[in-house]
Amino acid sequence: MTKHLLLGAAVLALATSGALAREMKFAPGEDARFHWDSFDSFKASHDLTGQKLVIDGPWGGVDKALFETVLAAFETATGASVDYNGGDGFEQRIMVNVEAGSPPDVAVVPQPGLAADLARRGKLVPLGAEAQAWLAGNYAAGQSWVDLGSYAGPDGTKALYGLFYKIDLKSLVWYSPENFEDAGYEVPQTMEELKALTEKIVADGGTPWCIGLGSGPATGWPATDWVEDMMLRNNTPEDYDAWTTNALPFTDPKVLAAIDDFGWFAKTDAFVAGGAGAVGATDFRDSPKGLFTSPPQCYMHRQASFIPSFFPEGTQIGEDVDFFYFPAYAGKDLGKPVLGAGTVFVMTRESAAAKAFFEFLQTPIAHEIWMAQTGFLTPLKTVNPEVYGDATLKKMGEILLNASTFRFDGSDLMPGAVGAGTFWTGMVDYVGGKDSATVAAEIQKSWDAIK
Repeated sequence: MTKHLLLGAAVLALATSGALAREMKFAPGEDARFHWDSFDSFKASHDLTGQKLVIDGPWGGVDKALFETVLAAFETATGASVDYNGGDGFEQRIMVNVEAGSPPDVAVVPQPGLAADLARRGKLVPLGAEAQAWLAGNYAAGQSWVDLGSYAGPDGTKALYGLFYKIDLKSLVWYSPENFEDAGYEVPQTMEELKALTEKIVADGGTPWCIGLGSGPATGWPATDWVEDMMLRNNTPEDYDAWTTNALPFTDPKVLAAIDDFGWFAKTDAFVAGGAGAVGATDFRDSPKGLFTSPPQCYMHRQASFIPSFFPEGTQIGEDVDFFYFPAYAGKDLGKPVLGAGTVFVMTRESAAAKAFFEFLQTPIAHEIWMAQTGFLTPLKTVNPEVYGDATLKKMGEILLNASTFRFDGSDLMPGAVGAGTFWTGMVDYVGGKDSATVAAEIQKSWDAIK
C-alpha cells in the first residue's frame, strides 16, 4: 500500500570526517507538496560545518533506514555529521551511558517513564519556554504533548524535556465497508451511536464485535487498552493522569465505571463472537478474522493501527476493511480524546548541534520526509497531509489532528508489576466473571504492595 516517492537527483553534503554524508531521499524543491521553504529557512540560519551529533534510540531495521532519510536533510541543511546508534537494547544502553558520563547528544525514548527517570536523575537538558510555547501552539491537542513531555527535575521542578515525534494510534475500530453497506449500517460518530449500532446489529440477527485478549504471557493487554479508552471517554484528562500514577486508585468509582463500560461490550454474550466466555480465550491476532468471513462472524473490532499485520493476506485497507475513530460520548462534553503511544526526543548532552536538531524537529520538512514513506504519524498542524505515503496514514493523521486530547497508553505509564502484571490478569478475571469492584481491589492491592 505504501507509495515510495522516488524523486530527482539526490543532494550530497560533506561530513566532518571528509566522507560523503547521507543522500537526501527527496531533492529539495522537486515536489511541491513538501514545505521546502521550511528547509531553506532552517538551512539559511544554521551552519554547523565541522560539528558532530550523536543520537541513540530504539529504531533498527526499517525504521532506522527511514529515520536516516530525515537525518540526511539535517546534515544537508547544516553541514553537521550525525551518528545514529540505534537498535535493540536501547533502554539498558542509555542508562549505562548516561551514568558513565558518556551520553549521546540526543536520545529517542519509547517510554515517557524512562524519560521522566532520566530527568529526575538530572541527565536531561530542559528544552526551554520557547520550545514549550511552540509545542503548545503547533501540535494538535498541544497541551497534551506539553504535559507528556514535561517531567520533574532533580529538585522536583517540572520542565519540558521531551518533544514527541512518530506517533501510534490505538483509538480505532476496524470494519468491513461491504458488510456495513449490505446491512445498511453507517459509521457511528458518537459513543451513543456506537452503542445503538451494537444493539441494532444484535436485533438484526448479527454479532457486533470480535474481541480477543489472548497474547501468550501478555494475555489481557488488549482489555487494558479498552479500559484506557473508556477512562478518557468517561473522565477528564486530569482524572486519567491521576489514575496512571495511582493518585486516583483503581477502586475509585470513576475507574470502576470505565471498566464496566468496557464490560458493556465484552461481557454481553450477544455482543461478542463466541460469547463473553470466548473473549479471554481468543488470541488477539486471531480475533479480527471474523470480519472477513461470509457471513461475517462480527462487524467491528477495536484495535490499534498495527492490527492489519494480522489480517488475511492480500487484504486491502480502504476496500476490504477500513477503520473509524473510536468515538467519544456526545453527552459528556470531553472532546475527542485519542489514546496512543509514540517516541520522545530528549537532549542528553547540550551542544550547538543538539539545540539545532530540536529546532529542526520543529520544521514541517522534518516530519514530511518520513510521512511521505511509511509508518509515521505526526500531530504537527503545519505539515501538508497530502504528503502522507498512502490513504491509510493520511486518514489516521486526520484523527490525530482532530484530537482534543492525546494520552499515552496508561498501562505503560504504570509500574510494570501493575501495568504489565495485575492489570492484565485482572482484566482476564473480569471477562471471566469477576465483578469490577473485586478485580479493581486486587489490582490496587498489588500497587499498594510496591509503594
